[in-house]
Amino acid sequence: MLEKILTGGPIMVPLVICSLISLAVVYDRWTAFRVNRKTDTRALRSKVLTHLRNNDIQGAVTECESSNGPIASVLLAGLRSYSHLHGKEESSETMRLVVGQVMEDYSAQAMSVVNKRLDVLTTIGTAAPLLGMTGTVTGMIASFAGLADAGSVGGSGGAVADGIAEAMVTTAVGLIVALLAVIPQSVFNRWSDEIELEIEEGTSEVVEFILTHH
Repeated sequence: MLEKILTGGPIMVPLVICSLISLAVVYDRWTAFRVNRKTDTRALRSKVLTHLRNNDIQGAVTECESSNGPIASVLLAGLRSYSHLHGKEESSETMRLVVGQVMEDYSAQAMSVVNKRLDVLTTIGTAAPLLGMTGTVTGMIASFAGLADAGSVGGSGGAVADGIAEAMVTTAVGLIVALLAVIPQSVFNRWSDEIELEIEEGTSEVVEFILTHH
């Protein structure tokens, strides 16, 4: 296997580096998403609303503090803002606007953490095939040079085979590295969209509660 990789020539160095970076990012993001997905966010939102209906804002805050993940963090930011305004007996419209803005701002921060390093997978998914194609070009150049040498006195066709091998190996490896980045990224993007949707739903529930109960 190592011998086949080495036949890819110098282009294999950045391809191997890309593959290692991609695997590291995939492992990091998979671990983070796995922790987030362990939290029953629907149950959390239900408990928060139950506490709010019972006028137990601190209980809702405690529920969020004891939970992990971006959804709990966004709800916590909104509830703390709501608790602060509730103590000042602000109007429902003021509380709705302020709490909604706080949760919207915090959700942007939370989603930036959720999507952290996914752009690295995008870059690798784009660059790896291009690196493979570059290896293909350099391999074909070597093949043509080998053909020229083979036509001269004392020339050998071995250089032609080496050039073709370099071209094929780099192309294959470039595509494999790209797939190892693009497929996990697609899964992570879907999970990210689910988290963003739940954040929006949680924000709407809190804002709607403020409007209907004050």
